[in-house]
Amino acid sequence: MNEELSSLLHDCDTLKERLSGLRPLPSDALQKIEEAYNIEYTYESNRIEGNTLTLQETELVVNEGVTIAGKSMREHLEAINHAEAIDYIRDFAKSDIEISERTIKEIHALVLHGINRENAGRYRTVPVMISGSTHVPPQPYLLEKLMEDFILKFRELETEGVHPVLVAAYLHDELVRIHPFIDGNGRTSRLLMNLYLLRKGYTLVNLKGSDDAKLGYYKALETSHTEKHPEGFQTLVAEAEKVSLQRYLSILGETV
Repeated sequence: MNEELSSLLHDCDTLKERLSGLRPLPSDALQKIEEAYNIEYTYESNRIEGNTLTLQETELVVNEGVTIAGKSMREHLEAINHAEAIDYIRDFAKSDIEISERTIKEIHALVLHGINRENAGRYRTVPVMISGSTHVPPQPYLLEKLMEDFILKFRELETEGVHPVLVAAYLHDELVRIHPFIDGNGRTSRLLMNLYLLRKGYTLVNLKGSDDAKLGYYKALETSHTEKHPEGFQTLVAEAEKVSLQRYLSILGETV
């Protein structure tokens, strides 16, 4: 592990301890923070995938049930579905249910609800290509074994005491590499990563959808998948977690 990543993980732990010291947070304050985080995360995660709803439009669609003129039905559903998927991972994180393939399929089913009924919550049965990437996802007949191995490796990392932020990064990185679904792999991977972070007492990582941020994100994943160097992606996730924790603390009136 390089020095930068090691330092970031140390910072995350320090900030997380400070946040833990403030818990339990007043429920009304917590609800307001989480609602704002949920909308921003939904907006950015969908924006990465090309959804054109603005942050304000996303809030209106999700919280007010408003229909935005000139925006497709799919874009509306993507916002509503993603917000529901965040509620799901927040509830799941508080439970003692083990994270499994079923969990991943349930997250995916929420992401594609009403958008792609045939494939929601089901592994793909056809080969796929990722536009703009030299990484070719595995053939469909390999998916069952790869997903089993993925969960086994995840459990190994936990047993070995690997830092939770690195485990979360692995969950995202490897699920995108396997690309088990016909559509919705990115959103599902980010939600799975955040489910794990929430379970371990961290805050939601909100990877941004601006052109520059998206390019950096895709490059980091590409380097991990084609050159087997995951450090760049791990660093990106650790940086985003540090920013998220700092923001949470500042909202609560703490100096960071």
